[in-house]
Amino acid sequence: MAGGIVEKPASGEVIHPKVHYLNASKGLKSWLVTLDHKRIAIMYLVAVSVALLLGGFWAVLLRTELLGPRDMILSNDWYNRAFTLHGAVMVFLFIIPGIPASLGNFILPMQLGAKDLALPRVNLMSWYLYVIGLVFFLAVLFLGGLDTGWTLYPPYSSGRDIQWNLILSYSAVFILGFSSILTGLNFIATMHKLRPKGMSMYHMPLFLWALYATSLIQVLATPVVGLTLGLSLVEHMFKIGIFLPQYGGDPVMYQHFFWFYSHPAVYIMVLPAMGVQSEVIATFSRKHVFGYKAIGWSSIAIAAIGFIVWGHHMFVSGQSPTAGIIFSLLTFFVAIPSAIKVFNWVATLYKGSIDFKSPMIYALSFIYLFGIGGLTGLFLASIATNVHLHDTYFIIAHFHMVMVGSVLTAFLGGVHYWWPKMTGRMYNETLGRIAAVMVFIGFNVTFMPQFVAGTRGMPRRYANYLDEFTIFHQISTIGAYILGAAVVLQAGYLIHSLFKGKKAPPNPWGAASLEWQSTSPPDFHNFTEKPIVMGAYDFENWELVSEDAGYRLKREVVETGKSLSKVH
Repeated sequence: MAGGIVEKPASGEVIHPKVHYLNASKGLKSWLVTLDHKRIAIMYLVAVSVALLLGGFWAVLLRTELLGPRDMILSNDWYNRAFTLHGAVMVFLFIIPGIPASLGNFILPMQLGAKDLALPRVNLMSWYLYVIGLVFFLAVLFLGGLDTGWTLYPPYSSGRDIQWNLILSYSAVFILGFSSILTGLNFIATMHKLRPKGMSMYHMPLFLWALYATSLIQVLATPVVGLTLGLSLVEHMFKIGIFLPQYGGDPVMYQHFFWFYSHPAVYIMVLPAMGVQSEVIATFSRKHVFGYKAIGWSSIAIAAIGFIVWGHHMFVSGQSPTAGIIFSLLTFFVAIPSAIKVFNWVATLYKGSIDFKSPMIYALSFIYLFGIGGLTGLFLASIATNVHLHDTYFIIAHFHMVMVGSVLTAFLGGVHYWWPKMTGRMYNETLGRIAAVMVFIGFNVTFMPQFVAGTRGMPRRYANYLDEFTIFHQISTIGAYILGAAVVLQAGYLIHSLFKGKKAPPNPWGAASLEWQSTSPPDFHNFTEKPIVMGAYDFENWELVSEDAGYRLKREVVETGKSLSKVH
């Protein structure tokens, strides 16, 4: 018996557990009051998936409106409301919490061999706060929407007719900030207090390094946006001049506060995606990650530098030339640790035994999309080109390549990678590969033309435009339809797998981190036997039994309780 799985040596068939975390207790109440990190992660996964579908729906509406240079299906007012809600929902409800809250919640304790997070009640509270924020944003939609842009900039946010919608929006982001802070505190406490004997920081999977760096940013940066939006609430309710010029406030100060949080928030979004990358690339290359320490510490470096580069969002705001030069230089520096990660992933692929399963296709897509997004960011770090490209579609394309392209591909790759572990079911691999390729094609068809349109002067946030930009928008809209079809296809075969999918073995991929020593789906307490602590990328400790039974620990590892590999 290894990792709670009973194996039949003759056939390699795996007998799956009858009792696991999904059926250990039944009824809606058992889910709503659960303290099990796995169930909370599943509830987060459902919630962020709903947010993704909502944000994607508004994106498709926007792209359909932009098929022609004049009004198509939306008025100018509703166009503004659609892109505001699209941006706010995608950023605050999907991109920021998506990977840490769902995949991180499920996998982090298991990669430490722990039974749960350090603060399970705080974990449940953070989910309820997230749901309240989601409900507030839905209330804004039913009350007529919001047309300030997702950044909620003053003086756009000064109209009396949308005041209560603004108050709900500020409240939603404020509450979501508390959810983010509590999640970050929980992750930090868990990694410090529940790490097993024999697992130093340099033995942790790189996914945990990424979540650790992310949690530091969540705890240190999120209070800033919380205070900023709290001040905005006070300003709107009591007419006190802080940011709104009609009350004697300074709108540029709002931008400083907002971007002091929001640029570190870029790395709250991207760092967990980078952690997923490291796990997937190592597993499907069958190689130890190249430059483990460099990747780990580059996550910390990104988190640190991310706090001091917010000014590059404000090159045209009237800040001093000296400040602009300093922020430009610092922005070039932040590219270095990101480039280290990309180089090390490519080096890991070199001479690896690459298996092009669905998660790996998403990982390769990430490298390409993040590379394009990062390289175009260098243009924007230079003041001379930034002034020309500011508020054009070049910014839209760059932002989506880095934020949505990278985070979405990593999120989908992580979901496919850990889906057998989370649900105990295998999805249709052929459909998975088709959907992964469709996501890659759809994303490039959507956003590559926008780089060109932006350099030619197409301003962002415009519902109507000059005829010369029509072809770029039409190509982008076709890409959005392809991307939307891919997401619908994924939802279809993943839901289908829950009912008709083949039962998943404990370790279908041959991965080496601790969560793969548990049953699929895991026991209520994660492990039925104490897992054997080993290197997270020591793949030689595992052997393939059969395609159906997946991989199992080699007999000498089970008997000795020690890894066959040297410490890296």
